Amino acid sequence: MTQFSVIIPTLNEVDNIDPILTRLFALNRASGSFEVIIVDDGSQDGTPDKVHAWEEKANVRLVERKSKPDLTASILAGVAVAKSNVIVVMDADLSHPPERLYAVVAPVLDGSHDVAIGSRYVPGGGIEGWPLHRQWLSRIGGWLARPICDVSDATSGFFAFRRELASTISEHAHGYKILLELLLAGQGKLKVVEVPICFHDRTHGSSKLSFSHQWIYLQRLMTLAGGSVAIGTANRYVAVGLFSIIIDIGLFQLLIYSGAGLSLAHIMSFFAATAVNYTLNLKWSFQSQHSDPLRWHQLGRFLTVSVMALLMRGGVLAWLVYGWHIPPLLAIFPAVAATAAINYLGHAFYVFPVNKNSPSLDIRWRVTSVGVVAFIILLRLIYLGQAQLIPDEAYYWNYAQHMDLSFYDHPPMVAWLIWLGTAIAGDNEFGVRIGAFLSGLITMGYLYALAKNLYDKSTAMRTVLLLAILPFSFATGIVMTADAPLLAAWAATLYYMERALIAGHSSAWLGMGIAFGLGILSKYTLGLLGIAALLFVILDPIARHWLRRPHPYLAALLALVLFLPVIIWNMEHQWASISFQSSRLKGVGDDQFSTHLLFVNLLVLLTPVGLLAAALALRPGSEHDNSQSARRRRLFVWIFTGTPLAVFFVLSMFDSLRFHWTAPLWLAALPTIAWMMGQNVDLRSIKGRLQAAWRPTIVTCMFVYAFILHYVVLGIPGIPYPAFMKYYFWRETTHEIEQIVEEVRLQSGQEPLVVGMNKWSIASTLFFYNRKDEPMDIRSRNMFGDSGAMYQFWHPAEPPTTRSIILVGMDQQQVEYDRSGNDITSMLDQPGPVQSMIIMREDIPLRRVYYRIAQGYLGYQSTPESVISKHN
Repeated sequence: MTQFSVIIPTLNEVDNIDPILTRLFALNRASGSFEVIIVDDGSQDGTPDKVHAWEEKANVRLVERKSKPDLTASILAGVAVAKSNVIVVMDADLSHPPERLYAVVAPVLDGSHDVAIGSRYVPGGGIEGWPLHRQWLSRIGGWLARPICDVSDATSGFFAFRRELASTISEHAHGYKILLELLLAGQGKLKVVEVPICFHDRTHGSSKLSFSHQWIYLQRLMTLAGGSVAIGTANRYVAVGLFSIIIDIGLFQLLIYSGAGLSLAHIMSFFAATAVNYTLNLKWSFQSQHSDPLRWHQLGRFLTVSVMALLMRGGVLAWLVYGWHIPPLLAIFPAVAATAAINYLGHAFYVFPVNKNSPSLDIRWRVTSVGVVAFIILLRLIYLGQAQLIPDEAYYWNYAQHMDLSFYDHPPMVAWLIWLGTAIAGDNEFGVRIGAFLSGLITMGYLYALAKNLYDKSTAMRTVLLLAILPFSFATGIVMTADAPLLAAWAATLYYMERALIAGHSSAWLGMGIAFGLGILSKYTLGLLGIAALLFVILDPIARHWLRRPHPYLAALLALVLFLPVIIWNMEHQWASISFQSSRLKGVGDDQFSTHLLFVNLLVLLTPVGLLAAALALRPGSEHDNSQSARRRRLFVWIFTGTPLAVFFVLSMFDSLRFHWTAPLWLAALPTIAWMMGQNVDLRSIKGRLQAAWRPTIVTCMFVYAFILHYVVLGIPGIPYPAFMKYYFWRETTHEIEQIVEEVRLQSGQEPLVVGMNKWSIASTLFFYNRKDEPMDIRSRNMFGDSGAMYQFWHPAEPPTTRSIILVGMDQQQVEYDRSGNDITSMLDQPGPVQSMIIMREDIPLRRVYYRIAQGYLGYQSTPESVISKHN
């Protein structure tokens, strides 16, 4: 009785027929337990004759196809004549070892799995004899399929499956990777196993793999993922795209020659070309897929993709023109090329997707996750070095200029990352922020792993999607503050805690100790996870045994060792940092009720949809699974989200909180929120409406981020900068202050003293953007009796001087009064009037700055009111 059928497609494989059939039938199995069906695609080297000779002496059959050679069609032709219900596919060139035949087919024969794959990329598998470029092509092909396919080797040609599954493969399937078609036709419902094999390069004949095969694979991969990339429309789409590019570049050149600014020229030329592109694609390229000539929702999607590409292109132009000093007339060419991919992929998957045989909801969410996360990462990377530093970043850069074991108002991790980034990339915005960018990637990686452990791969991908688009996490991936490494350490700590407390892996305590130690070196807030871990161990009977094991205590000791730099610094500075952080809690009992503000902060950090989703995710009964593992998972999410939230809620009842303090605690809840996004629910229910609301929320967040970055870097024609931009545009402001310093220097013959008249923002940004060849002598407002944070350590006191002094403020009051409202003129020698200037860039007003010049500094004169204010 035939147990399974082996299908071997051939095309000019005459030298391999005897070796492969000899090795197959040499396997020590009962006679007739399998048949071999060789499907020939029109060989001209005598392959059919060689097979005919075997038909007379073994259970071998030949099927000859006369149509155009196609591997998928060949295999399906073999399936049609097979005698058994289990099919094995393998190549004829001996790259797939025949000796692994029974290992591959066994899981399907015993009924435990639907598909078994001979995999090169699982433990025990490998590749021998392939050149490096072939190995990389194979790897890349597998990586491209991984987002929508849950196997390591989706491009394998050696696999077994149940025969009836062949009927699920699309009639449009073609190319040489039928396994991918088979897996995706199962819509994630198949039981699949990967069996390790060692792949050997062929010794006879030549490979049939060509560039056209790779292109067909990419096209089928995109089509299976829901993209509209049929060959018939691709050529038209390319023609329309090239015509639009000509219009875009030509109009941009004309506008630049006419004197238009960079922002105005690239926006006008882009939209002109986009209008032509949409019209021609709708009426010509994709007419067969969309017979309706006018679809308003489709127009909206087209405009959305176009605006995203436009805002991304602005960053590329800024990078080339301002960063690399390439003339705009040349920079437009790579800028157009760089954003063409966004338009193409956006149109294929979002504007003109395939309507027939569309993929499942799960696959659509996966594709959306990949596209959105890639866009966000690229957006961050492009604008990383173009957007100017905010004052907080400049302040932490000053940390790195005064490297120490720790600092007054923060642990040292942010300074260490900035020091490393600027040591590699230089003292520029990119060097300052590269640590934040890498921290964002680390956060994504650990949270993906956590969500996959708690739920599954699809949930993990949606979790990273949420992490990319929610406001609380987007900013930390591009703005270098202490929150960037904090989020990375928080995610890592959660991952290792789940591995230790739920999975029971003792080795995870080592990772948790390291992650926790690095986390409290980033920000003391991470200590709340220690309280949550203790609470989980007390409440969970299974995890309670860790109280009697040494691992948690060794992890705590390791974290303490990593925290030693902060302890040593505090010992050397009279516990200044500990006292400062403790003073933030002294306000408890002052009746500064701010719980309503906490709620507003959460609305902004999570978006309204995200906050509602978090509430539903944390409520009892959010999951119907009552198994022990599900209950422990829910307890983990509740404890590690609820414990920090409860602390902040209690504090908000008695004191005000910083806007961003609660951001990290939502990392534990994101996997559950992401799991809810992928459930099939009634669209009329709250969960269904919430699920539908995520799509516009995602698009809106992406647009807002891209718009803001374009706005602050290049501007938007017709939209002036608001008053709150006084905290920004310090590069141009510093240049103007340098001009004032030069005039005072020439008049007085001495180097003037420049004082930033607030706590640390102005002084820090002036320090960063000051020309390094002629540095200004800069101080902070602490010389007038106010708190200067770390400036109190860097410049603890300033003696009276006859040097001219230039006071710089963001508003008029800053250069007139101290923080307590006391007039500062008594500390100045011959103070001049308050003056202001409007900072311009390319004839566009950016902001206003105030300054005041005095002939000298008389020293700090304390008053009872100022002493009390400073003490408080």
